[in-house]
Amino acid sequence: MTGASEALRDLLSAAAVRERAHEMLDLAVAGDVEGWTVDLDRLPATADLVASVTRERFPTLDIPFHARWRHFVAGAPALSEGDPADRARAAFEFAILSVLLDAGAGPGWRYVDPRSGRTFNRSEGLAVASQRMVETGALNEIANLETETLARGFQVSEENPLLGLDGRAALLRRLGAQIRARPDLFVGGRLGGLYDVLAARADEGTLPASAILELLLDALGPIWADRLVIEGLPLGDCWRHPAIRRDDASDGLVPLHKLSQWLAYSLIEPLQEAGIDVIDIDGLTGLAEYRNGGLFVDISVLQLVHPADVARTHNVSDPLIVAWRAMTVALLDRLAPLVREQLGVTAADFPLARMLEGGSWVAGRRIAAERRDGGGPPFIIISDGTVF
Repeated sequence: MTGASEALRDLLSAAAVRERAHEMLDLAVAGDVEGWTVDLDRLPATADLVASVTRERFPTLDIPFHARWRHFVAGAPALSEGDPADRARAAFEFAILSVLLDAGAGPGWRYVDPRSGRTFNRSEGLAVASQRMVETGALNEIANLETETLARGFQVSEENPLLGLDGRAALLRRLGAQIRARPDLFVGGRLGGLYDVLAARADEGTLPASAILELLLDALGPIWADRLVIEGLPLGDCWRHPAIRRDDASDGLVPLHKLSQWLAYSLIEPLQEAGIDVIDIDGLTGLAEYRNGGLFVDISVLQLVHPADVARTHNVSDPLIVAWRAMTVALLDRLAPLVREQLGVTAADFPLARMLEGGSWVAGRRIAAERRDGGGPPFIIISDGTVF
Protein backbone atom coordinates (compact mmCIF):
# COMPACT_ATOMS: atom_id res chain seq x y z
CA MET A 1 0.00 0.00 0.00
CA THR A 2 1.04 3.56 -0.61
CA GLY A 3 2.29 5.78 2.17
CA ALA A 4 -0.36 8.39 1.33
CA SER A 5 -1.97 10.30 4.16
CA GLU A 6 -5.20 9.13 5.74
CA ALA A 7 -7.00 12.19 4.36
CA LEU A 8 -6.23 11.05 0.83
CA ARG A 9 -6.97 7.38 1.45
CA ASP A 10 -10.37 8.37 2.84
CA LEU A 11 -11.29 9.74 -0.59
CA LEU A 12 -11.38 6.17 -1.89
CA SER A 13 -14.80 5.48 -0.38
CA ALA A 14 -18.47 6.01 -1.07
CA ALA A 15 -18.75 7.87 2.24
CA ALA A 16 -16.34 10.53 0.97
CA VAL A 17 -18.27 10.84 -2.30
CA ARG A 18 -21.48 11.42 -0.38
CA GLU A 19 -19.98 13.86 2.14
CA ARG A 20 -18.38 16.15 -0.41
CA ALA A 21 -21.30 15.93 -2.82
CA HIS A 22 -23.69 17.22 -0.17
CA GLU A 23 -21.19 19.89 0.78
CA MET A 24 -21.09 21.05 -2.85
CA LEU A 25 -24.89 21.16 -3.05
CA ASP A 26 -25.18 23.11 0.20
CA LEU A 27 -22.63 25.61 -1.06
CA ALA A 28 -24.49 25.98 -4.34
CA VAL A 29 -27.81 26.52 -2.58
CA ALA A 30 -26.08 29.33 -0.67
CA GLY A 31 -24.84 30.81 -3.96
CA ASP A 32 -21.21 29.89 -3.38
CA VAL A 33 -20.54 27.62 -6.37
CA GLU A 34 -19.56 29.57 -9.46
CA GLY A 35 -21.68 28.92 -12.52
CA TRP A 36 -24.67 27.29 -10.82
CA THR A 37 -27.90 28.09 -9.02
CA VAL A 38 -30.18 25.50 -7.42
CA ASP A 39 -33.98 25.46 -7.25
CA LEU A 40 -34.92 22.78 -4.72
CA ASP A 41 -38.60 23.67 -5.23
CA ARG A 42 -38.32 21.73 -8.51
CA LEU A 43 -37.49 18.48 -6.69
CA PRO A 44 -41.15 17.46 -6.11
CA ALA A 45 -41.82 17.73 -9.85
CA THR A 46 -38.74 15.60 -10.45
CA ALA A 47 -40.06 13.03 -7.99
CA ASP A 48 -43.43 13.03 -9.78
CA LEU A 49 -41.73 12.23 -13.08
CA VAL A 50 -39.49 9.52 -11.64
CA ALA A 51 -42.37 7.89 -9.75
CA SER A 52 -44.51 7.95 -12.89
CA VAL A 53 -41.80 6.35 -15.01
CA THR A 54 -41.20 3.75 -12.30
CA ARG A 55 -44.87 2.77 -12.09
CA GLU A 56 -45.07 2.55 -15.87
CA ARG A 57 -42.03 0.28 -16.14
CA PHE A 58 -42.60 -1.78 -12.99
CA PRO A 59 -46.32 -1.81 -12.08
CA THR A 60 -45.73 -4.28 -9.22
CA LEU A 61 -42.65 -2.34 -8.04
CA ASP A 62 -40.61 -5.51 -8.33
CA ILE A 63 -37.53 -3.57 -9.39
CA PRO A 64 -34.05 -5.06 -9.83
CA PHE A 65 -30.92 -3.14 -8.92
CA HIS A 66 -29.49 -0.66 -11.39
CA ALA A 67 -26.73 -2.83 -12.83
CA ARG A 68 -25.01 -3.74 -16.05
CA TRP A 69 -27.10 -6.90 -16.27
CA ARG A 70 -30.13 -4.82 -17.28
CA HIS A 71 -28.39 -3.83 -20.51
CA PHE A 72 -27.82 -7.30 -21.93
CA VAL A 73 -30.96 -6.93 -24.01
CA ALA A 74 -30.01 -9.51 -26.64
CA GLY A 75 -30.29 -12.38 -24.16
CA ALA A 76 -28.50 -13.40 -21.00
CA PRO A 77 -24.71 -13.64 -21.25
CA ALA A 78 -23.32 -17.16 -21.50
CA LEU A 79 -21.70 -17.92 -18.15
CA SER A 80 -19.69 -21.00 -17.27
CA GLU A 81 -21.61 -23.81 -15.69
CA GLY A 82 -20.24 -25.24 -12.50
CA ASP A 83 -20.23 -24.53 -8.80
CA PRO A 84 -21.52 -21.14 -7.57
CA ALA A 85 -18.00 -19.76 -7.08
CA ASP A 86 -16.96 -20.59 -10.65
CA ARG A 87 -20.12 -19.01 -11.99
CA ALA A 88 -19.53 -15.89 -9.86
CA ARG A 89 -15.96 -15.56 -11.17
CA ALA A 90 -17.25 -15.73 -14.73
CA ALA A 91 -19.98 -13.20 -13.95
CA PHE A 92 -17.40 -10.85 -12.42
CA GLU A 93 -15.31 -11.01 -15.57
CA PHE A 94 -18.29 -10.40 -17.80
CA ALA A 95 -19.56 -7.47 -15.75
CA ILE A 96 -16.18 -5.81 -15.19
CA LEU A 97 -15.13 -5.88 -18.84
CA SER A 98 -18.53 -4.68 -19.99
CA VAL A 99 -18.74 -1.86 -17.45
CA LEU A 100 -15.24 -0.65 -18.28
CA LEU A 101 -16.37 -0.41 -21.90
CA ASP A 102 -19.62 1.35 -21.00
CA ALA A 103 -18.69 5.03 -21.10
CA GLY A 104 -20.89 7.14 -23.38
CA ALA A 105 -20.86 5.91 -26.99
CA GLY A 106 -21.93 9.15 -28.61
CA PRO A 107 -25.11 9.75 -30.62
CA GLY A 108 -23.84 8.40 -33.95
CA TRP A 109 -22.75 4.88 -32.97
CA ARG A 110 -24.83 1.74 -33.62
CA TYR A 111 -24.20 -1.98 -33.18
CA VAL A 112 -25.85 -4.68 -35.29
CA ASP A 113 -25.94 -7.91 -33.30
CA PRO A 114 -24.69 -10.69 -35.59
CA ARG A 115 -26.80 -13.28 -33.79
CA SER A 116 -30.19 -11.60 -33.62
CA GLY A 117 -29.83 -9.07 -36.42
CA ARG A 118 -31.16 -6.40 -34.09
CA THR A 119 -29.62 -2.93 -33.93
CA PHE A 120 -28.71 -1.31 -30.61
CA ASN A 121 -27.13 1.97 -29.56
CA ARG A 122 -25.84 3.67 -26.41
CA SER A 123 -25.48 1.52 -23.27
CA GLU A 124 -27.47 -1.41 -24.63
CA GLY A 125 -25.35 -1.48 -27.78
CA LEU A 126 -22.12 -1.31 -25.78
CA ALA A 127 -23.37 -4.13 -23.56
CA VAL A 128 -24.26 -6.42 -26.45
CA ALA A 129 -21.01 -5.64 -28.31
CA SER A 130 -18.89 -6.37 -25.23
CA GLN A 131 -20.99 -9.48 -24.56
CA ARG A 132 -20.23 -10.87 -28.00
CA MET A 133 -16.53 -10.07 -27.65
CA VAL A 134 -16.31 -11.90 -24.32
CA GLU A 135 -18.30 -14.87 -25.60
CA THR A 136 -16.04 -15.26 -28.65
CA GLY A 137 -12.86 -14.93 -26.59
CA ALA A 138 -11.83 -11.66 -28.24
CA LEU A 139 -11.09 -10.15 -24.83
CA ASN A 140 -9.15 -13.07 -23.39
CA GLU A 141 -5.77 -11.30 -23.72
CA ILE A 142 -6.56 -7.75 -22.68
CA ALA A 143 -2.97 -6.93 -21.74
CA ASN A 144 -2.16 -7.03 -25.47
CA LEU A 145 -5.49 -5.79 -26.81
CA GLU A 146 -5.10 -3.80 -30.02
CA THR A 147 -7.36 -0.85 -30.67
CA GLU A 148 -8.18 -2.36 -34.07
CA THR A 149 -9.50 -5.51 -32.36
CA LEU A 150 -11.83 -3.43 -30.24
CA ALA A 151 -12.86 -1.40 -33.27
CA ARG A 152 -13.81 -4.56 -35.15
CA GLY A 153 -15.72 -5.94 -32.19
CA PHE A 154 -17.67 -2.69 -31.82
CA GLN A 155 -18.16 -2.29 -35.60
CA VAL A 156 -16.46 1.10 -35.58
CA SER A 157 -15.94 2.92 -38.87
CA GLU A 158 -15.88 6.46 -40.22
CA GLU A 159 -19.62 6.14 -40.70
CA ASN A 160 -20.10 4.53 -37.28
CA PRO A 161 -17.82 6.42 -34.84
CA LEU A 162 -17.49 5.45 -31.19
CA LEU A 163 -16.36 8.05 -28.67
CA GLY A 164 -13.15 7.28 -26.79
CA LEU A 165 -12.21 4.13 -28.72
CA ASP A 166 -8.47 4.54 -28.08
CA GLY A 167 -9.12 5.29 -24.42
CA ARG A 168 -11.24 2.17 -23.97
CA ALA A 169 -8.60 -0.10 -25.53
CA ALA A 170 -5.80 1.48 -23.49
CA LEU A 171 -7.89 1.07 -20.33
CA LEU A 172 -8.25 -2.67 -20.89
CA ARG A 173 -4.52 -3.00 -21.60
CA ARG A 174 -3.73 -1.30 -18.30
CA LEU A 175 -6.21 -3.62 -16.60
CA GLY A 176 -4.35 -6.58 -18.03
CA ALA A 177 -1.09 -5.22 -16.65
CA GLN A 178 -2.69 -4.64 -13.25
CA ILE A 179 -3.94 -8.23 -13.09
CA ARG A 180 -0.34 -9.37 -13.46
CA ALA A 181 0.93 -6.83 -10.93
CA ARG A 182 -1.56 -7.65 -8.13
CA PRO A 183 -1.90 -11.44 -7.75
CA ASP A 184 -3.00 -10.80 -4.16
CA LEU A 185 -6.22 -9.28 -5.50
CA PHE A 186 -6.63 -11.00 -8.84
CA VAL A 187 -6.50 -14.50 -7.39
CA GLY A 188 -5.31 -17.13 -9.83
CA GLY A 189 -4.14 -14.44 -12.22
CA ARG A 190 -7.67 -13.80 -13.46
CA LEU A 191 -10.06 -10.90 -13.30
CA GLY A 192 -12.70 -13.06 -11.65
CA GLY A 193 -10.30 -13.65 -8.76
CA LEU A 194 -11.71 -10.47 -7.20
CA TYR A 195 -14.68 -12.62 -6.22
CA ASP A 196 -12.43 -14.78 -4.04
CA VAL A 197 -11.13 -11.70 -2.22
CA LEU A 198 -14.64 -10.45 -1.47
CA ALA A 199 -15.82 -13.90 -0.41
CA ALA A 200 -12.91 -14.05 2.05
CA ARG A 201 -13.79 -10.60 3.41
CA ALA A 202 -17.42 -11.50 4.05
CA ASP A 203 -18.26 -11.83 7.73
CA GLU A 204 -20.24 -15.04 8.19
CA GLY A 205 -21.47 -14.74 4.63
CA THR A 206 -22.40 -11.05 4.89
CA LEU A 207 -20.72 -8.20 3.02
CA PRO A 208 -21.57 -4.47 2.98
CA ALA A 209 -21.90 -3.02 -0.51
CA SER A 210 -19.29 -0.37 0.29
CA ALA A 211 -16.69 -3.12 0.69
CA ILE A 212 -17.14 -4.00 -2.98
CA LEU A 213 -16.30 -0.44 -3.97
CA GLU A 214 -13.30 -0.26 -1.66
CA LEU A 215 -11.81 -3.38 -3.24
CA LEU A 216 -12.46 -2.07 -6.75
CA LEU A 217 -10.82 1.27 -6.00
CA ASP A 218 -7.76 -0.52 -4.65
CA ALA A 219 -7.60 -3.09 -7.44
CA LEU A 220 -8.39 -0.79 -10.36
CA GLY A 221 -6.88 2.51 -9.20
CA PRO A 222 -3.76 2.40 -11.39
CA ILE A 223 -5.65 1.64 -14.63
CA TRP A 224 -7.12 5.12 -15.05
CA ALA A 225 -5.07 7.42 -17.29
CA ASP A 226 -4.52 11.14 -16.77
CA ARG A 227 -6.02 11.12 -13.29
CA LEU A 228 -4.76 12.63 -10.08
CA VAL A 229 -2.00 10.75 -8.28
CA ILE A 230 -1.05 12.43 -5.00
CA GLU A 231 1.53 11.07 -2.55
CA GLY A 232 1.73 8.02 -4.81
CA LEU A 233 -1.98 7.26 -4.46
CA PRO A 234 -4.07 7.00 -7.67
CA LEU A 235 -7.35 8.79 -6.92
CA GLY A 236 -9.31 7.69 -9.97
CA ASP A 237 -12.54 9.60 -10.67
CA CYS A 238 -11.59 12.45 -8.33
CA TRP A 239 -11.26 16.06 -9.45
CA ARG A 240 -10.45 19.52 -8.17
CA HIS A 241 -12.97 22.22 -7.29
CA PRO A 242 -12.11 25.46 -5.47
CA ALA A 243 -15.29 25.45 -3.36
CA ILE A 244 -14.30 22.39 -1.33
CA ARG A 245 -11.81 23.47 1.31
CA ARG A 246 -9.76 21.36 3.71
CA ASP A 247 -6.60 21.98 5.71
CA ASP A 248 -4.95 18.75 4.61
CA ALA A 249 -3.80 17.01 1.42
CA SER A 250 -7.42 16.50 0.31
CA ASP A 251 -8.02 20.23 -0.05
CA GLY A 252 -10.09 21.03 -3.13
CA LEU A 253 -10.67 17.39 -4.07
CA VAL A 254 -14.05 15.95 -5.07
CA PRO A 255 -14.26 12.14 -5.37
CA LEU A 256 -17.05 10.73 -7.55
CA HIS A 257 -15.99 7.18 -8.58
CA LYS A 258 -18.88 6.86 -11.01
CA LEU A 259 -17.71 3.92 -13.11
CA SER A 260 -16.38 2.04 -10.08
CA GLN A 261 -19.69 2.45 -8.23
CA TRP A 262 -21.62 1.37 -11.32
CA LEU A 263 -19.41 -1.70 -11.31
CA ALA A 264 -19.96 -2.25 -7.58
CA TYR A 265 -23.72 -2.25 -8.15
CA SER A 266 -23.22 -4.72 -10.99
CA LEU A 267 -21.33 -7.19 -8.80
CA ILE A 268 -24.03 -7.42 -6.12
CA GLU A 269 -26.12 -9.98 -7.98
CA PRO A 270 -23.26 -12.41 -8.73
CA LEU A 271 -22.26 -12.27 -5.06
CA GLN A 272 -25.83 -12.90 -3.92
CA GLU A 273 -26.24 -15.79 -6.35
CA ALA A 274 -23.06 -17.31 -4.89
CA GLY A 275 -24.62 -17.19 -1.41
CA ILE A 276 -23.10 -13.98 -0.04
CA ASP A 277 -25.60 -11.60 1.54
CA VAL A 278 -24.79 -8.06 0.37
CA ILE A 279 -26.17 -5.52 2.85
CA ASP A 280 -26.36 -1.74 3.24
CA ILE A 281 -26.88 -1.15 -0.47
CA ASP A 282 -27.25 2.57 0.20
CA GLY A 283 -23.71 2.59 1.51
CA LEU A 284 -23.01 3.27 -2.17
CA THR A 285 -24.20 6.53 -3.73
CA GLY A 286 -26.09 7.58 -6.79
CA LEU A 287 -24.03 7.84 -9.95
CA ALA A 288 -22.42 11.06 -11.18
CA GLU A 289 -23.30 10.54 -14.82
CA TYR A 290 -25.14 12.44 -17.49
CA ARG A 291 -28.53 10.68 -17.37
CA ASN A 292 -29.28 11.54 -13.76
CA GLY A 293 -27.32 14.77 -13.98
CA GLY A 294 -29.14 15.70 -17.15
CA LEU A 295 -32.48 15.05 -15.45
CA PHE A 296 -31.76 17.70 -12.83
CA VAL A 297 -30.62 20.20 -15.47
CA ASP A 298 -33.48 19.54 -17.88
CA ILE A 299 -36.11 19.85 -15.17
CA SER A 300 -34.40 23.02 -13.84
CA VAL A 301 -33.38 21.87 -10.38
CA LEU A 302 -29.88 22.85 -11.48
CA GLN A 303 -29.62 26.04 -13.52
CA LEU A 304 -26.66 27.63 -15.24
CA VAL A 305 -25.80 31.18 -14.29
CA HIS A 306 -24.49 31.69 -17.83
CA PRO A 307 -26.72 29.92 -20.38
CA ALA A 308 -23.95 30.23 -22.97
CA ASP A 309 -22.13 27.47 -21.07
CA VAL A 310 -24.45 24.99 -22.79
CA ALA A 311 -22.82 25.71 -26.15
CA ARG A 312 -19.22 25.56 -24.90
CA THR A 313 -17.10 22.41 -24.97
CA HIS A 314 -16.07 21.23 -21.50
CA ASN A 315 -13.45 18.91 -20.08
CA VAL A 316 -14.53 16.50 -17.36
CA SER A 317 -12.06 18.32 -15.08
CA ASP A 318 -13.73 21.73 -15.53
CA PRO A 319 -15.09 23.01 -12.20
CA LEU A 320 -18.51 23.55 -13.79
CA ILE A 321 -18.72 19.85 -14.68
CA VAL A 322 -17.20 18.66 -11.39
CA ALA A 323 -19.81 20.65 -9.47
CA TRP A 324 -22.63 19.35 -11.68
CA ARG A 325 -21.59 15.73 -11.15
CA ALA A 326 -21.18 16.17 -7.39
CA MET A 327 -24.55 17.88 -7.00
CA THR A 328 -26.15 15.06 -8.98
CA VAL A 329 -25.04 12.61 -6.29
CA ALA A 330 -26.44 14.78 -3.49
CA LEU A 331 -29.70 15.49 -5.31
CA LEU A 332 -30.32 11.78 -5.83
CA ASP A 333 -30.13 11.36 -2.05
CA ARG A 334 -32.68 14.16 -1.65
CA LEU A 335 -34.89 12.82 -4.41
CA ALA A 336 -35.12 9.26 -3.09
CA PRO A 337 -37.35 9.97 -0.04
CA LEU A 338 -39.78 11.93 -2.24
CA VAL A 339 -40.02 9.10 -4.75
CA ARG A 340 -40.46 6.53 -1.98
CA GLU A 341 -43.32 8.58 -0.53
CA GLN A 342 -44.99 8.73 -3.95
CA LEU A 343 -44.67 4.97 -4.39
CA GLY A 344 -45.52 4.04 -0.80
CA VAL A 345 -42.32 2.08 -0.21
CA THR A 346 -39.67 2.08 2.50
CA ALA A 347 -35.99 2.87 2.22
CA ALA A 348 -35.17 -0.74 3.11
CA ASP A 349 -37.27 -2.02 0.20
CA PHE A 350 -36.34 0.76 -2.20
CA PRO A 351 -32.64 1.65 -1.99
CA LEU A 352 -31.03 4.06 -4.42
CA ALA A 353 -30.11 1.18 -6.71
CA ARG A 354 -33.82 0.57 -7.33
CA MET A 355 -34.70 4.24 -7.79
CA LEU A 356 -31.95 4.58 -10.38
CA GLU A 357 -33.26 1.57 -12.27
CA GLY A 358 -36.92 2.31 -11.77
CA GLY A 359 -36.76 5.52 -12.46
CA SER A 360 -34.37 8.33 -12.51
CA TRP A 361 -31.95 7.04 -15.17
CA VAL A 362 -34.78 6.34 -17.63
CA ALA A 363 -36.49 9.64 -16.80
CA GLY A 364 -33.22 11.40 -17.58
CA ARG A 365 -32.95 9.58 -20.90
CA ARG A 366 -36.54 10.42 -21.86
CA ILE A 367 -36.38 14.10 -21.04
CA ALA A 368 -33.06 14.34 -22.88
CA ALA A 369 -34.69 12.87 -25.99
CA GLU A 370 -37.42 15.50 -25.74
CA ARG A 371 -34.96 18.37 -25.35
CA ARG A 372 -32.11 17.44 -27.72
CA ASP A 373 -31.75 15.62 -31.03
CA GLY A 374 -30.06 12.32 -30.29
CA GLY A 375 -30.88 12.52 -26.58
CA GLY A 376 -27.34 13.36 -25.50
CA PRO A 377 -26.16 15.08 -22.32
CA PRO A 378 -26.98 18.74 -21.68
CA PHE A 379 -23.34 19.73 -22.25
CA ILE A 380 -20.66 19.02 -24.82
CA ILE A 381 -18.05 17.13 -22.81
CA ILE A 382 -14.69 15.84 -24.02
CA SER A 383 -14.57 12.21 -22.92
CA ASP A 384 -11.76 9.67 -23.04
CA GLY A 385 -14.29 6.88 -22.79
CA THR A 386 -13.72 6.19 -19.08
CA VAL A 387 -15.89 8.73 -17.23
CA PHE A 388 -19.34 9.05 -18.78
